[in-house]
Amino acid sequence: MHIVRDSGLADSEILSLLKESVKDRKLKKILLLPPDYTRMYSGAGKIVAMYYDMLSDVCDIDIMPTLGTHEPMTREECLAFFGEKVPFEKLIVHNWRRDVVKIGEVPGEFVSEVSEGLVRDKIDVEVNKRLLDKSYDLIISIGQVVPHEVVGMANYSKNIFVGCGGSSMISSSHMLGAFYGLERIMGKDFSPVRKVFDYAQENFLKDLPLLYVLTVTTNKGDDTFIHGLYIGSTRREFELAVADSQKRNLIYVKEPLKKVVVNLDPREFKSTWLGNKAVYRTRLAIADGGELIVLAPGVRKFGEDEDNDRLIRKYGYVGREKVLELVNENDDLKANLSVAAHLIHGSSDGRFNITYATELLTEEEVRGANFDYMPYAEAVKRYDPAKLKEGYNTLEDGEEIYYISNPALGLWSVL
Repeated sequence: MHIVRDSGLADSEILSLLKESVKDRKLKKILLLPPDYTRMYSGAGKIVAMYYDMLSDVCDIDIMPTLGTHEPMTREECLAFFGEKVPFEKLIVHNWRRDVVKIGEVPGEFVSEVSEGLVRDKIDVEVNKRLLDKSYDLIISIGQVVPHEVVGMANYSKNIFVGCGGSSMISSSHMLGAFYGLERIMGKDFSPVRKVFDYAQENFLKDLPLLYVLTVTTNKGDDTFIHGLYIGSTRREFELAVADSQKRNLIYVKEPLKKVVVNLDPREFKSTWLGNKAVYRTRLAIADGGELIVLAPGVRKFGEDEDNDRLIRKYGYVGREKVLELVNENDDLKANLSVAAHLIHGSSDGRFNITYATELLTEEEVRGANFDYMPYAEAVKRYDPAKLKEGYNTLEDGEEIYYISNPALGLWSVL
């Protein structure tokens, strides 16, 4: 079932479809799997609040944000994302290193086939052990379909295998995508990683009472517009959402951009692990020899946890070929392939220059990770988000730039 409206769905329309999704179900206990605060424009917070308000009086509800490798949500983020009706105490923290169990494996032969022989190792399928708890009558996975650097189009089973997944699946899937190439994946369905997820879904999740609630959104400032809401247990609704997102979230420019300025909302982006969306969501649109300036007032670290942060600081964003060499030469990086993939994603491979404008990381730290540096106060004086409009801008001295207020909701490319 789904509903689509170009102008954005009214809350009453969303609530009506959510009610329909649980109609005639005898529910005693359910598990909600929303994204975390880093997906603040997904509309998922509103949907969780609606489900909670609708069902908390008639059944037990657990809520486990699909953190993947991200840090747990704070009380303030819970309030901002879900609203006052969802208690912070209801949130269960997913630990991707310790709270998972292996439920199967994707054969190496299949991985080799879908990756054109680039990757030949089997991939262990791990999920949070809570998903296997038979006391749940229904597990509702909630999230946004949007272009993505690893899987092509985010959400559907990615919310399970990465958001609720373990280190093996997270690392293997990220490296598979990096080996295959960002440019061949982003904005497309049926990438090698998606085919791996499809295999795991069909073979290892079929007995779970799993329901997907998928959104397609845009935003203007802090206002999120849910244009499409797609609910079901099969791939069909996901594919409809993919087509909808490709229409709304792919932005085309007529010629390669020489200078791009991307703003990272400090509430959403606190690490380069997330902030590098500024890099990979724009790389298809930036000219060779071009420049990307990332306004990053909230970025205070590189990785989302201490181990990943340490590895990023150690090796830096040094390009695909160098990272592959480092993986072969260093056991710590070989054991953390998701970090290796992230280092590939966050580099331009020397094709264009990347400057991070920060105030919570020092110049030494930023340059140590192989980015150029600019003090945030200096950058924002020239490139003031309050004065820039989305897209093309001509500054007072005649400089032409392309401005993006939020890289998380789009993929920019040359026609």
